[in-house]
Amino acid sequence: MNRLIVPDTIARQPWQVLLPLFGLVILGAAVLYSAAGGHMQPYALSHLLRFGFFLVVAIVISRLPRELFKLLAYPAYAAILMLLVLVELLGAVGGGSQRWLNLGFMTLQPSELMKPCIVLVLARFYETLPASVTASWRGLVGAGGLIAMPAGLVLLQPDLGTTLAICFGGAVMMFLAGLPLSWFVGAGIAGVIGAPIAFFTFLHDYQRNRVLTFLDPESDPLGTGYHITQSKIAIGSGGLFGKGFGNGSQSHLNYLPEAHTDFVFATMAEEWGMMGGLFVLLVFAILLRWGMKVARTSTDRFASLLAAGMTATIFFYVAINLMMVMGLAPVVGIPLPFMSHGGSSMMTNMICVGTILAVNRWQRRPRGLS
Repeated sequence: MNRLIVPDTIARQPWQVLLPLFGLVILGAAVLYSAAGGHMQPYALSHLLRFGFFLVVAIVISRLPRELFKLLAYPAYAAILMLLVLVELLGAVGGGSQRWLNLGFMTLQPSELMKPCIVLVLARFYETLPASVTASWRGLVGAGGLIAMPAGLVLLQPDLGTTLAICFGGAVMMFLAGLPLSWFVGAGIAGVIGAPIAFFTFLHDYQRNRVLTFLDPESDPLGTGYHITQSKIAIGSGGLFGKGFGNGSQSHLNYLPEAHTDFVFATMAEEWGMMGGLFVLLVFAILLRWGMKVARTSTDRFASLLAAGMTATIFFYVAINLMMVMGLAPVVGIPLPFMSHGGSSMMTNMICVGTILAVNRWQRRPRGLS
């Protein structure tokens, strides 16, 4: 009896994760199709094309050897840092922020590249430090400097959401590397004390308004609280099974702002209901659980830190976006991975997926072939 022979490269892929991820992307395209009034343009088609392109990028990344990741860590960090400096000097301004570089053939947001890069460079940094040194001031100051430089440049743009993402990824790497827990407790206490000072001193007016709106969105439902109020209305009106595909009144009647980007989950929940929301949460849970499993079973410190950090980066996107659209966090402009329309977000998250796939491949092959 003839048997179907599947190439080893294809058979070894974690399809238990990739297939649900494909389903999530297709659901995202359906939501974007509906948000555009039943048209593939301008959102759904470009969403699928971007996913296809960055899927190829992720596959290429997954085939790279371990030593190449280590070799490129510091040069990649330096290159992206230089791009962030160029953003300050030559960057294009949009929506009151200076975040993009016009390269002619594409518009690049270098701060997005720094999210996975900070994980890579810190994994390399901590791999070279003995455990006894990691828990000393050398393990803190060196990593702190690597985090502070890009975070400061991104904050100047200003882009608070990306700054928080870079700092979160860096803090996770420091914690996983083995820095004393007491240091994090102390930093948390200092953060609580310093938050009011930062709120009145360093934040821009629109950023302060976002925080105040988060605390009391009903105080200005037609002004600063409009986004959160309409998002909660859309999610709540979906009920258990939703209003049906293409029947979302909040997005179709333009009550819901940014229905195709930051608030795409609210658009989806109105039409697909709680069952659609549970599917989205389930896929992200599968993806994050797989990423942490790859990190736990990795055979060396560099690979383990790399996989865990990339997983944490995806988690930050998911957690902040879902909390934001449900009114549990201020609106900071963080899109939902694999569903929101946007090339920068898709690029960052597919780089993370490709890197986790690479670590997964390393542990399945002899070290000399990685």
